Amino acid sequence: MPNHPPKESDKNITTISIIVPAYNEEEVILALYERIKSVTKELPYNFRLVFINDGSKDHTAEIITQLSENDPQVELINLSRNFGKEIAMSAGLDHATGEAVIIIDADLQDPPELIPELLEMWRAGNDVVYAKRISRDGESLLKKITAYLFYRTIKKIGHVEIPADTGDFRLLSRPAIDALKSLREHHRFMKGLFAWIGYKQTAIPYHRDRRFAGSTKWNYWKLWNFALEGITSFTTAPLKIATYFGLTVAALSFIYGIWMIVHTLIHGNPVPGYPSLMVVILFLGGVQLIALGVIGEYLGRMFDETKQRPLYLISEHINPPSPHHKE
Repeated sequence: MPNHPPKESDKNITTISIIVPAYNEEEVILALYERIKSVTKELPYNFRLVFINDGSKDHTAEIITQLSENDPQVELINLSRNFGKEIAMSAGLDHATGEAVIIIDADLQDPPELIPELLEMWRAGNDVVYAKRISRDGESLLKKITAYLFYRTIKKIGHVEIPADTGDFRLLSRPAIDALKSLREHHRFMKGLFAWIGYKQTAIPYHRDRRFAGSTKWNYWKLWNFALEGITSFTTAPLKIATYFGLTVAALSFIYGIWMIVHTLIHGNPVPGYPSLMVVILFLGGVQLIALGVIGEYLGRMFDETKQRPLYLISEHINPPSPHHKE
């Protein structure tokens, strides 16, 4: 194996694509680029750095464009608007070339220095090598607790075992990539899809760093919706819970009704039970609305899928791979 960066024209060198979804990351892009190049320059692979600009409103696209002018291995895909990180990753997977792909966030919380270890585990025969967080620096206690509870909850109620404390930082082999490309659902929970495809998977533990610069794009409202996306995408447990809850309330109401009849026949009922009646009515109304809301979440997702719109639209593709790199 050569110990120098391989040339793009060398067809005998294995190509690895590194996918970087980016949204308003102008403060981080150059540092990320330098660290990735520093790590990969001595590795015996042909690396392509594929940036997916997810409708950034700052200078992210301009900075990556400048990098692509100086480095032919930097590829930029500009999406027509902000489609979200899950869709941006899917766009990267659709256009990635080579025998394997590495997905990494742009904020440098996931260290590029772990790339050699990911490649080593891939060479050992694994199709999916995911980085498992053993610490999460720079995150609030509330975020750590909610993340902990989310991963364990979805593992309990879902039919697919999604690794706990695992983000999107991972390596995927070509068979795994092709399997993911065949899944075209619009409501995409990529962590679940990574697990759903199966294949031989293994974990690498690591310490997650603080964000290098800038601010997170994930507020608690977006995280809540992301959690709903994950739960409704990979389990029908909420529907079952609503059913069981409804049956339980109905059974208790029936028992309470019988008790009221017996009590009235024996002792009479001189005082009208208006307060208790209102409590029961409001409680049952709340249960019904919750159940309808759960059903509505699933129906809304079915409605979106029936439209069959494309997952994303591309406004510009800079430095696309040469023909001999395409799979």
